[in-house]
This record gives sequence, C-alpha cells and structure tokens, in this order.
Amino acid sequence: MSPNYTDLNELRSQKKLLKNEISELEDILTFKNKKESLSIMTNGLTDRFLKEKEDSDGSTSLAIDTQNIMKEISSGMKEAASKKNIVSLAGDTVKSGLLENTLRMGAVALVGNYAKKSVMNKSWKKKIIGLALIYVAPYALRYLSEKLDDYQKNKTTSSLGKII
Repeated sequence: MSPNYTDLNELRSQKKLLKNEISELEDILTFKNKKESLSIMTNGLTDRFLKEKEDSDGSTSLAIDTQNIMKEISSGMKEAASKKNIVSLAGDTVKSGLLENTLRMGAVALVGNYAKKSVMNKSWKKKIIGLALIYVAPYALRYLSEKLDDYQKNKTTSSLGKII
C-alpha cells in the first residue's frame, strides 16, 4: 500500500521530511519549547495567558501573564453586567421562580431576626410577641403563600379566558 517512487532521490527526500516531522513532534512532546507545546496541546487556548521570560543567565522560562488574565476577567465582568444581560437575568429569575423563592427566604429571615431580637428583650410583652412570631409566623407565611398562589392561578385563568 506504499506509494511508488520513481527514483531513489525522491525516496530520500521523503525520508528526510518524515525525520524532520518526527523530530518536531518529539520537540513538542518533550516540551523543548514549553509555550509552543502547550499551545499545540490546548489548540491555542493558553497562548494569551502565558508568556516567555528570559532569566538573567539567558535561559527562557514560562510565566503566567497576569495582565491578560485580568483584562479577560474585567471584560467578562463588563459583558455579564451589561444592561441587556441584567434585564434577561431578571426575566429568567421570574420565570424560574427564583425571585419568588428569594422573597420567601427574605421574609423568613426578617421575621426570624425580629423574633430573635424580641425574645432577647427584657420586656415580657416583647418576649411574648417574639415567641408568638416563632410559633405563628410559619403558619401565617404558609397561608399567605397559598393565597398568593391561588390569586396567581385565578389571574392566569382569567387572562387565558380573555384571550380565548
């Protein structure tokens, strides 16, 4: 299955090319040029994050290019914090119910903190209010969330009825 060569010189040139290619691959695999080897293995992903530095004795070493890393991070943060992304994130949180869960957790945290402060107070009236909040607040919050869910279902149903 080997190709037919017409003369010996053509075969020798092909052999020389193959030897050069093999030596180049050996150089890459043995990391003689570290930056180039990493570049080939990562398909160029590490090129902008690495730089070669010469030491005082003349040898080259590989170093991390922190300036480029910081530029990439800052540009990524600017892109993530753009108005368009924030608006779409807010829309996604409403759709996924994340906003609803966050509001519930916030309400629980506020009531819990107030109850804790009330229980620790010296006044017996505030202690009673704090204890009542601890025992009554979960039922009240559950009742409110059920009513809000029912209201939302009714609103959705009436909206669909108007559309139809």
